[in-house]
Amino acid sequence: MRRTRAAALIAAITAAGLLAACSGGTNAGKASGGGSTQSSVLTLASVDQGSIEDVVKAFEKANPGVDVRFTTSGADQYQQQIRTQLASGTAPDVMTVWPGNGNPGATYVLAKAGYLMDLSDQPWASKLPPAMKSVAQYDGKTYTGVFGQNGIGAVYNQGAMQKAGLTPPGTWTELLGFCKAAASKGTPAYALGIQDNWVTQIVLYALAATTVFGPDRDFDQKLRSGQATFADSQWTLAMSKYLEMQKAGCFQKNPLGTSYEASQTLAASGKTLGIIQGNWVIALLKGKNPAGKFTLTALPATDNPSEFVMPAAAGAGYGVNVKAKNKELALKFVNFVMSPEGMNLFVTKQGGLPSLPGTGFSPDPSLAELSKYISENRTVPFMDQLWPNPKVQQTMLSGLQEIFSGQSTPDKVLKAMDADYKAGS
Repeated sequence: MRRTRAAALIAAITAAGLLAACSGGTNAGKASGGGSTQSSVLTLASVDQGSIEDVVKAFEKANPGVDVRFTTSGADQYQQQIRTQLASGTAPDVMTVWPGNGNPGATYVLAKAGYLMDLSDQPWASKLPPAMKSVAQYDGKTYTGVFGQNGIGAVYNQGAMQKAGLTPPGTWTELLGFCKAAASKGTPAYALGIQDNWVTQIVLYALAATTVFGPDRDFDQKLRSGQATFADSQWTLAMSKYLEMQKAGCFQKNPLGTSYEASQTLAASGKTLGIIQGNWVIALLKGKNPAGKFTLTALPATDNPSEFVMPAAAGAGYGVNVKAKNKELALKFVNFVMSPEGMNLFVTKQGGLPSLPGTGFSPDPSLAELSKYISENRTVPFMDQLWPNPKVQQTMLSGLQEIFSGQSTPDKVLKAMDADYKAGS
């Protein structure tokens, strides 16, 4: 999902598909020095603002004479641009690619169109865990170097929580009470920036993980086989809980008028007690409030904590343009990203977890609960990663904005998602 990356995850993640995306804006990397040759120049497009910069520096240091020319942008802008660039032959050598099939810049979509180089013979490809490999591959071949895992949950500003005299809720009933108590103190519980439409999915995914997949881990398979639909499933419960949170005052006023960037500022400054996002957002919050302490926990969706499931999946990675002008250097860069040095540097900056074991990485204490859920197999992939086409997610995102503006209903949105799902790939 786009992020979706809240991480950023999300950091994300980190946004956390759209869930791994970063906030908006476009930045260009340094200009090439006069002595650069074509063989030493690598072009790169990324959504990993705030983390790709250090990775590029480390790669250039490890490869003297190499000049990486890069741009960064937000997920929405990037996805609009990259398909146009690929189709016109103007795309960079290396580019951000999301896992699975959830958006226009995802692995299945780009690989099926013939835009990505097959990376199956690279040294890290066979080492990807099964869950990661399934969304980094298309038709049995690996196309995306997925360097990190991201999760979605409630991120709390510990300083703001202490000031309000509140503690993180442990059940759904406690969550509604927590929201009301926070609102009564003039500090809403969670920042919600759904002016950026990819953010609309984050709370819904956090709720659906428990309400949909908690009781039925095989729901995705049933959806694919036609045995289940969105409109006649627990997705209706997840939607209703999302709206119940809105009615309970869980979010600040006017979420539709609040951007992702603005929501980060609210949570980082303590104007809200936290934010529901991917883990990638933690690094962004720390950037805005270096003295702050932030912790990610599961978002309660029932009154039985033993039922809780967290969305956790592969974050956005990197693929190589099949028409790259410098394929050798492009492969070298992706392999650096997938090395212990590159991977650890990335996930440290983003506040995530590495995709491969044995890197020597020590997770940030703020991710202790996410790490626990992953180790206990109490996670499910970001929902859109296994949907048959990007249209399902786009219909959901725009539909959720319409629900919040009173122009649609959950039933209408879920039925529209069913129609797009049945249309296939």
